[in-house]
Amino acid sequence: MTEPIRLVVGLGNPGAKYQGTRHNTGFDFVDALLSPGMAFKADSRFKSDLAEISLAGRKVHLLKPRTFMNLSGDAVGGFARYYKIDAENILVAHDELDLPPGVLRLKKGGGSGGHRGLNDIIAKLGSRDFYRLRIGIGHPGSAAQVSGFVLQKAPKPEADLIDDAIRRAASHLPDIIAGNHAAAMNELHRKQD
Repeated sequence: MTEPIRLVVGLGNPGAKYQGTRHNTGFDFVDALLSPGMAFKADSRFKSDLAEISLAGRKVHLLKPRTFMNLSGDAVGGFARYYKIDAENILVAHDELDLPPGVLRLKKGGGSGGHRGLNDIIAKLGSRDFYRLRIGIGHPGSAAQVSGFVLQKAPKPEADLIDDAIRRAASHLPDIIAGNHAAAMNELHRKQD
């Protein structure tokens, strides 16, 4: 058992233009955590859309930065400092090029793998020790194609795999929130049929 999660961040870009794109997979994840009738509320103080849920007997903040992906750390860092949330108590959900569509990985710490949103969060928190929920979106095959690829919607078969992964991750979030990370990893990392 490790430290519980107090803040769940979904990475993406704000605005209708980016809705449903691969890069907004983190937004899609935190959206899936809201009960019917709940909604995110814009908060200019933290440059974010915010919500609060109760899971595993704990109050958990949900945050979607409105800063655009490359400046996600402005929102996350400001919120974490204000509420005195340590990096170890933060889970960041994001799209992952290095995993096939629908594959999930939960890990603590490490580098950014070139993900600019993660780069900025690491810089603004001054720590790499937050948890990451990596949601596979696949890779276009060439580094030159990455920028266009992440800003497009996935074709339906891939989108279905990603949506299924988001549902699976959401169903195991109570374990993650409670600090039962090993149990959650065992389930999330299991090969799906």
